[in-house]
Amino acid sequence: MRSTAVSYPIGSLEGWERSLMAFLVEKERRSGSRRTVESYSRMLQDFFGRLGKAPDKVTAQEVFVWAHAVGVSGRDPSPITIGARMACVSSFFRFLQRMDIVDKNPCDRLERPKTSPSPPRGLTADDVRRLLAVIPDTPVGLRNRALILTLVLTGRRRAEVFRMTAGDLSIENGTCFYTYRGKGAKTGRRELPLPAVDALRAALRAFGRELEDMSPEESLWPSGAGTGRGLTSGTFYAQLRRYLKQAGLPAAGVHILRHTAAKLRRDVGESIEDVSRFLDHSSLAVTTTYLRRLEGQEDLGWGRVAEAIGL
Repeated sequence: MRSTAVSYPIGSLEGWERSLMAFLVEKERRSGSRRTVESYSRMLQDFFGRLGKAPDKVTAQEVFVWAHAVGVSGRDPSPITIGARMACVSSFFRFLQRMDIVDKNPCDRLERPKTSPSPPRGLTADDVRRLLAVIPDTPVGLRNRALILTLVLTGRRRAEVFRMTAGDLSIENGTCFYTYRGKGAKTGRRELPLPAVDALRAALRAFGRELEDMSPEESLWPSGAGTGRGLTSGTFYAQLRRYLKQAGLPAAGVHILRHTAAKLRRDVGESIEDVSRFLDHSSLAVTTTYLRRLEGQEDLGWGRVAEAIGL
């Protein structure tokens, strides 16, 4: 993994740094998300950098003060940010406890703020058509179209798609398959739907590449910056937001395309069990909750009640 070492001024610095590095390695292995690891690294660097003491000397009050502190934006943190900060520090201390490095977690005495996260949304089939219609037929546009189709047709998470390379694809009897490493270090191999394959080939040709001629480690999503590196999710996020605005759709992040994939599968009649396998969820309960929040709950009884009371 890329360097995520921290340098806070505490005693036995190398020992604590090794513990932190081990924690981040485990976090990446279990979550499968580079973004999560980088976020945790930044927060822990900030926490111990401000505090200036070893983890075994940290108190609950110090975690509380840091979690509620004004950030670099100069604004008071939201309840979601406060909760994320506490969760990060608590996760690190739980790791240290499992390793018998500390005997208590200062976060156990803290109450996390209540939050009301906005419900996930999924685009309708008509929304997806509107979104695709505003994407230009430029090399960048063709690449982004291929990305959107891959995300919607496979339902994979953003990080899983963005780290796909030419070596992850294989063609067998005319069918394209992709391998992936998902959340919780899950791995799999699935068919890449033909519309996504066709869009990907068109995008690569626009950048002067042919899939069969690419090296195995080469990203499927050229950046166009001449660096040889693939597109970053941050750059795509900004472009997706612009497309959504042009299409007259609400602003959203890249994850809405995974929500969309689940919603469209249900809309065409797939069972909850099918959608659960499609999303690689850990249980049907997770999928049921996920879909309920996406779809809402249709009320099939109000008509009879209204008729009974003369409405």
